[in-house]
Amino acid sequence: MAAVNHRPLGLTVAIVTLALDQLIKYTVTYPLALKSRMDEGIELLPIFRLRWLENRGVSMGFLHASTDMMRWLLVGMTILIATFVGVWMWREKARQDVAALGLVLGGAIGNIVDRVRLGYVIDYADLHFGEWRPFLIFNLADAAITIGVLILLARALLLREKGAKTESLN
Repeated sequence: MAAVNHRPLGLTVAIVTLALDQLIKYTVTYPLALKSRMDEGIELLPIFRLRWLENRGVSMGFLHASTDMMRWLLVGMTILIATFVGVWMWREKARQDVAALGLVLGGAIGNIVDRVRLGYVIDYADLHFGEWRPFLIFNLADAAITIGVLILLARALLLREKGAKTESLN
């Protein structure tokens, strides 16, 4: 029996993730003019607000690109990572892993587009409980990357556990 090719699924997930990410970033930038609202933002729920943030680093403010050279090095590094993820997705056989890698790839490309075009990544999602913020301000691309990685980790751990139980029974 031939292996099923899930590449179209992975590419679709990546393209849809990228398109939604860029559409939301366009919406918060232009129609909502979030940048002009600064810290005030737009409260959507008591625990969720849209706020403008120009992220010149990567996750949790690491690798802050304060110069053009650092910006382009960061772009190069993220392109290398996205290429690795794309090759992995292309070779992967498991449908769920391909979909998870599509989330990671689409999110990574969404943030790369921002960094190339603007010099920073647009972040806008501020989840908070009073003054406590479990996350820094993030965007859809960040959420897609995180969810994709969590799916990959959960599947790797769960499948490893199943494999270990099967081997111990033999």
